Amino acid sequence: MKYKPGKDSRPLRLNSFPYQGCYRYFITLRCYSGIRHFSESKPIFAAILILRQTAEQRNFSVLAYCFMPNHIHLLIEGKTENADMIKFISVFKQRTAFWFRRRYNSRLWQPSFYDHILRKDEVTSAVIRYILENPVRKGMVSDYSQYPYSGSFELNDIRELLI
Repeated sequence: MKYKPGKDSRPLRLNSFPYQGCYRYFITLRCYSGIRHFSESKPIFAAILILRQTAEQRNFSVLAYCFMPNHIHLLIEGKTENADMIKFISVFKQRTAFWFRRRYNSRLWQPSFYDHILRKDEVTSAVIRYILENPVRKGMVSDYSQYPYSGSFELNDIRELLI
């Protein structure tokens, strides 16, 4: 992925990639100005509900998610050929931002987001492990299973992937 130089650096999307179809994406969304908006359970649980609804409506599977205090990691996969990742993330951010603004009168998201399109040879379980172990790396818990704000909507026993 290329980045624009300068003060307002934002990731650029790949011009030659359609961002539609049955692809897997590792996504990072950052809170506005690095503010720790996800330090309380109420906005996290609201965002998880909105994430689930938006994924169902936009034909995406959420293979893994982790809400950290100032950002979110997602591993998503399009379920159909017309599953549009850009639109999915846009709708999710819009809905969560609207909910957040009404309750906290504050901006929730940084503009844009970071994405990594997983290649066929990239192991999904390694990305899931990276996402779920983020709270462990940050010293918030000693074992990923202790962290209440991560999981999967698709995988019943995510622990089996991490053994």
